Amino acid sequence: MAHHRGRVKSGGGDHRGSIFRLLVGSALLNDKDSSFVCTTWDIKKPTQEMRRSEHSIEQAVTRIIGAMPFLWLEVNDDAGPDNRRKIIERQSIALLSNFAKPPLDRPSTKWRGLSCDHGECLVRGSGLWNQDYVDESYDPAFLDVMEALIERG
Repeated sequence: MAHHRGRVKSGGGDHRGSIFRLLVGSALLNDKDSSFVCTTWDIKKPTQEMRRSEHSIEQAVTRIIGAMPFLWLEVNDDAGPDNRRKIIERQSIALLSNFAKPPLDRPSTKWRGLSCDHGECLVRGSGLWNQDYVDESYDPAFLDVMEALIERG
């Protein structure tokens, strides 16, 4: 999670190593009320000068993500496509996504994600800071897995 949050001391981060940071920064850069301008945000192999020029945006992304509340669940199992962590991630996103369906919980009209133009507008359409799994249906059985992890605390 630290690579998403950013660096505590400098406030910087690396949006090339975190899709979450990339999406938040893209929304910030596209926001009509934002004063940030950056032509290198989507460049995959930047120079050190490019990275330095992006630092103030990385700091803003760190502040935005740092202000978000998170629920932490301990999931200790081996990595793989069928592990509990992946099941919870995929199914939670599918459950909460508003993409191409009547919204369960519409985002605020002030939600910064509405300015995100990265990819195929999946962030705007889903109401989530994610592009993966937003167009899938969820299996309610995953809630049993999540409940067991919560109870185990």
